[in-house]
Amino acid sequence: MSRSKAITRWMTIVLMTALLTACASLPSGSTADPRDPFERYNRAMFSFNQTVDDKVLKPVATGYVNVIPSMIRTAIGNFFGNIGDVWTAVNNYLQGKPREGTSDVARVVLNSTFGIVGLIDVATPAGLVQHGEDFGQTLGVWGVKSGPYLVLPILGASTVRDGLARTLDLYADPITQIDSARVQNSARALRLVDDRAALLDSTRMMEDAALDPYLFVRDAYLQRRESRVRDGKSDQGEAE
Repeated sequence: MSRSKAITRWMTIVLMTALLTACASLPSGSTADPRDPFERYNRAMFSFNQTVDDKVLKPVATGYVNVIPSMIRTAIGNFFGNIGDVWTAVNNYLQGKPREGTSDVARVVLNSTFGIVGLIDVATPAGLVQHGEDFGQTLGVWGVKSGPYLVLPILGASTVRDGLARTLDLYADPITQIDSARVQNSARALRLVDDRAALLDSTRMMEDAALDPYLFVRDAYLQRRESRVRDGKSDQGEAE
């Protein structure tokens, strides 16, 4: 399936789900938040995502942690992190941060060579910090407002700006350059499981601490994204 067809199918799923869940009810006593005008849909999608996570992703990720040795999991995480650094470099340049962009390029070169195609992270000990930038952050730096909070199928917390930006993130993902659909899908599945495994402890903390997990995730996401767009700086330009 071509990337354009995959994106079209993805957007169709989002729209159909939005229509099916538009009538979902809000918890009693909940107060409307101006950042979250789609709360009925978002809560329904959040519940759907939690069900998928509880039934599929979390058990698979738990098995992954229990079966795959830590050293191998670290190598897999490093490999996908190295791939992600390519798009991070592009976004840092687009954001007018050439020093960070050049550092990202150096990370990719160093880890792809001395780090054996990225399986070993030799760049971080060498002082090259991993940044992690996407096109949603780039749009934020350019002054594009985040828009309403939006929960995406499977992908979870987002905003209208970040959700639309994911389209370009998808096009720019080096994994999409793999010719074999089977290999490409396998790589995506492995990355999804590896990412979910890294969040197992955080999920337990959220479940123990949050009376309303939806509000906990929403508020944490919006605060974190704003901080990342500003590179951790406040409105006055000082580091928080």
